[in-house]
Amino acid sequence: MNQGSFKMVIVLTVIAGISSLILAFVYSMTKDKIAEEYRKDFLKGLQVVLPEFENEPDVEAVEYEGKKLYPAKQDGEIVAWAVRSVSHKGYSGDIAVLIGVNLEGEVTGIEILKHAETPGLGNKIEFPEWRASFKGLTANDNIAVKKDGGNIDEFSGATISPRAVCEAVSKGLSFMEKALPELSK
Repeated sequence: MNQGSFKMVIVLTVIAGISSLILAFVYSMTKDKIAEEYRKDFLKGLQVVLPEFENEPDVEAVEYEGKKLYPAKQDGEIVAWAVRSVSHKGYSGDIAVLIGVNLEGEVTGIEILKHAETPGLGNKIEFPEWRASFKGLTANDNIAVKKDGGNIDEFSGATISPRAVCEAVSKGLSFMEKALPELSK
């Protein structure tokens, strides 16, 4: 290795080290703020999918078979649960859905937590009027897009995203159907 190459390696190493230190410092200064903002967004999602509650479901979450379940309480009694469910069949990747389920196993609401679907097509899964079509459904209902014989509308030119949401909701409801009897003990 000649003298010029050696100096270049040294300079690049110093620059990389300084950059790493700056990045670590910025991360340590912002990680708590980022976590708090994520918690606020998640609480907004819980307020969308659950009936009115008086507790802090994210703080009182319980784990059941590897999944976190978030209880909604009124007058100290659990009235519904929320569960996060993921479909790996989105057009542009995973779609994470938060599902509210009452004690009778009916959907009280859904919220899309994460997706990377196409703007103007697949991202219509975020529209409140479309998400409302899941309310009242149970694990016994045919939760699928109409094109597949179900009862959920798909979007013209974008069937993959609604199918993925239907899958996530079905998986979440099936899980809750099994969990609810155990949770009420």
